[in-house]
Amino acid sequence: MDPSITPSAPRCQGPGVPAGQDRRTGGRRRSDNPLVQRRPTHRKNSTGPRRRELLQALGIFQRATPDQLWKLTRPDNQHDKLTRDNLLDLQDHHLVRIESVRDDQRQVWVLTARGHREAKQLLEPKGIRVSVLRKEEYDPVTGELLGGGYDDHAAAVTSTAAELHRAGIGHRLGFQTEVPHRLADGYVQRADPVVRAPAAGVLALLLEIDRRSEDAHDLVHKLRRYWQWSRLLAPDADKHTVDLARFRPDAIEHIDHEKRLWRRLYPPTGREGLVPVAFVFADTTEAKVAATSSYWPSRPSAGGEL
Repeated sequence: MDPSITPSAPRCQGPGVPAGQDRRTGGRRRSDNPLVQRRPTHRKNSTGPRRRELLQALGIFQRATPDQLWKLTRPDNQHDKLTRDNLLDLQDHHLVRIESVRDDQRQVWVLTARGHREAKQLLEPKGIRVSVLRKEEYDPVTGELLGGGYDDHAAAVTSTAAELHRAGIGHRLGFQTEVPHRLADGYVQRADPVVRAPAAGVLALLLEIDRRSEDAHDLVHKLRRYWQWSRLLAPDADKHTVDLARFRPDAIEHIDHEKRLWRRLYPPTGREGLVPVAFVFADTTEAKVAATSSYWPSRPSAGGEL
């Protein structure tokens, strides 16, 4: 037989040994089957502090992407890889779950019922309101898990808080979303997030997040409602002060701020004046700017810049 066509291995092998392979003495290994699910070697169990941070953040903001959670918990890290690894570990412990995947392929994470209970234990003793649990809903026909909507406004609110925290403004536990401020006529003005200093309970500012979906008139009305709310008297104000404000509306300007409702809810901030309110314009595009240019015309500054 021509050596060039001689088989590279004996034709006969022992039972169970493929041609061309030596007999194994150590038994079968998991790596023999590439379809077997294996835990990635880079995954490590989340530590106590990281577990607590993620549960607290999701307890406050309800839903968030790994990028947002990274900036809300460990902004000093270079990227969100460690956050993603810790989320996967918390998922293994049935504390968090993926609710949906956004158009940019970022996963939206929420708490499970078990994780929500643990977040309550971490937040409620500190006087922090826990967001409502996002329940799992299934398609009645297919039985598939339905992904909840993570609307652009909710995403912008969380992203704003994340960027502020990353910039050193506010603490992770100092944010609260959808805070109600009830006016005298019963109307409730809700601040998107409120930034507070958690150690002293001091207000930093009220934030309104606008995605260029409201015109200037709507924003002015919001400012006026905050102004009206800041003029309300505290429930325990004396009768003379109440009568003065009722029969002489202009007299409220001369009533001590200590007797106002807002000073009972938000302790002094170290600055004069009423509750500070800031507008954040998120997701701004050239098209949105052009559509609202009549309301927000650009004005050159003293240096000539817009």
